[in-house]
Amino acid sequence: MDRRVRVRFAPSPTGALHIGGVRTALYNYLFAKKHGGDFLLRIEDTDQTRFVPGAEAYIIESLKWLGIEPVEGVGFGSDASGGPHTPYRQSERKPMYRQYVMQLMEAGHAYYAFDTTEELDGMRERLKASNVDAKYDAITRSTMKNSLTLSEDEVQKRLESGDPYVVRFKLPRKEEVKFHDEIRGWVSFNTGQLDDKVLFKSDGMPTYHLANVVDDYLMEISHVIRGEEWLPSAPLHVLLYRAFGWEDKMPKFAHLPLLLKPEGNGKLSKRDGDRLGFPVFPLNWVDPSTGEMSSGYREAGYLPDAVVNLLAMLGWNPGSNQEIFTMDELIAAFSLERVSKSGAKFDQNKAKWYNQQYLRKLDDSALLPFLLTSLEENGLNTNFSEAYSLKVCSLVKEKMSFTKEIWDISMYFFLDPSEYDLAVIQKRWNEKIPALLKDIQTGLASEELLDAQSIERIYNECLTQNGILGKDFLQLFRVCLTGVAGGPPLFEIAALIGREALGRRIEHAIQEFENLHKQ
Repeated sequence: MDRRVRVRFAPSPTGALHIGGVRTALYNYLFAKKHGGDFLLRIEDTDQTRFVPGAEAYIIESLKWLGIEPVEGVGFGSDASGGPHTPYRQSERKPMYRQYVMQLMEAGHAYYAFDTTEELDGMRERLKASNVDAKYDAITRSTMKNSLTLSEDEVQKRLESGDPYVVRFKLPRKEEVKFHDEIRGWVSFNTGQLDDKVLFKSDGMPTYHLANVVDDYLMEISHVIRGEEWLPSAPLHVLLYRAFGWEDKMPKFAHLPLLLKPEGNGKLSKRDGDRLGFPVFPLNWVDPSTGEMSSGYREAGYLPDAVVNLLAMLGWNPGSNQEIFTMDELIAAFSLERVSKSGAKFDQNKAKWYNQQYLRKLDDSALLPFLLTSLEENGLNTNFSEAYSLKVCSLVKEKMSFTKEIWDISMYFFLDPSEYDLAVIQKRWNEKIPALLKDIQTGLASEELLDAQSIERIYNECLTQNGILGKDFLQLFRVCLTGVAGGPPLFEIAALIGREALGRRIEHAIQEFENLHKQ
């Protein structure tokens, strides 16, 4: 490549970061790393009416949790300023944009527009009544109050008197705008389909379109990798680069496919997550205006590596059957050429599967903090050794889908059952069971070395003595020790909880199961 790869993730701080935005950040990060380039974070807060307190901090925390860390930008960088192109918040760059607006106006590519809200509404109503697209363009601007229709004296008078105005881009009429998209190939728009977008607002802030192009130029962005929803804006951005005379520095564009709801019929939304029971945000988010809480992947028990792997595969194909990738493997394999043009359906079952795979690969010591937190919440943190808790982690992780499940599927290692699976008891209990349980209890009490092998041997010997088949009793014995019908290998559970707990639990089951069987 003839220039250093520099890409940016440029979200607006208008609320929680959607998982689709996270995927955009991830693809930018992978592309930069793949080519030895730079990935930066820019906060595009030009629309101050939509600014939400806490949203910027949320974005930064989300990227850090996922390991998608920029080398420069808001909240990142080797020094307090965030990097060489500081500031990285567009609201703080406000003074510099006016000179670029004036540059466009002096070259005849932009103009003042003094139209009031009522006048704009009236124009749109007239066009709609005539079945014409309601837009401010090369035709309608000739009927409106702007510096193209007013005399120079009138324009100057309005400016001096402080009349509200915006600055609009002057689109050429019926011109074909063609550019190459790194994912979609050649894309063509006719300016007759577009309108004269506002570049500078009446509050003195630039719009996204102007600030985006100016900042990308000044920050030496080589590739703009963003969502498909920005594709209709791309021709305007191309025309702005031309109008500024920056065509040789224009970045390459790549517009990513949408993340679709599981049914595939539209963009994935928070409402879909609420409806189907999965998060659409990386972290929990509390709306500051309503107090409504939306769940996040972190708090739902997902591991960050699993979320990254899941998102990478939503819209990108590695060209092989490999599904599990480390971040380094993703960086090595990633290319824009293998990003799909069509939307990717979100599959919550696949998301769960990814998390299961990563949990199973996790070291017991990495899972331990989640268990210790649960023990502390239940007042048991000082009752058990770290070695014991590590062994529990080793046994239960094969059965886990999410980290938050660890207490529910391991509590019987720490507490005697207070409830039992009634369906198993009613199906498996018979008059021979009390004697069998007593024999097992006696055998376990007399065994010198109590490990999984010796427990299984005693169990089988007692089954033979009592004339009971293992398949008829094993699940009932599990319920006796744990209260539940499934879990890790039973004899390893029994060995870990130890002789005293085994005797106590069997004794309690003998007393309780016959009554429960009759219910």
